[in-house]
Amino acid sequence: MSAQHIHILYIDDEINNLTAFRAAFRRLYTVYTAASAAEAEQLLLEHEVHIIISDQRMPKMTGIEFFETILDKHPEPIRILLTGYADINAVIDAINKGQVYKYFSKPWNEEELKHNIEKAYEVFSLRRENKELTAKLLDVNEKLEFLLRQKLIS
Repeated sequence: MSAQHIHILYIDDEINNLTAFRAAFRRLYTVYTAASAAEAEQLLLEHEVHIIISDQRMPKMTGIEFFETILDKHPEPIRILLTGYADINAVIDAINKGQVYKYFSKPWNEEELKHNIEKAYEVFSLRRENKELTAKLLDVNEKLEFLLRQKLIS
């Protein structure tokens, strides 16, 4: 899949950061931006998103809290946390509660973030492929069991 087909949702309450992110990555990826968790949830309902990048410190809800709230409805997107503060407890919470793939400090390094977006998408793709292969395997297994039962019964 080409990079353009990678769909990223970036959440940050600072409009300047949303603008900078969009400017840096819109030519490479399909970029959706949200200034709040509520706006982000709406975008997740409307669009397929592969990677979610969220600021940690936002009013009403932290990035980790946002990741936790969407985990049941949207378990597949890979999560990346950005924060301007070196808060080790936030990092630990992010990994344990929000199933965060990576953690970055603000301001982000564009090349490093780009590299990690590509790696995150690889993880997303492998997980999706694994899920599809597991479903196919279960289907084949059920059919084999059915055929075996038919043979035993007849």
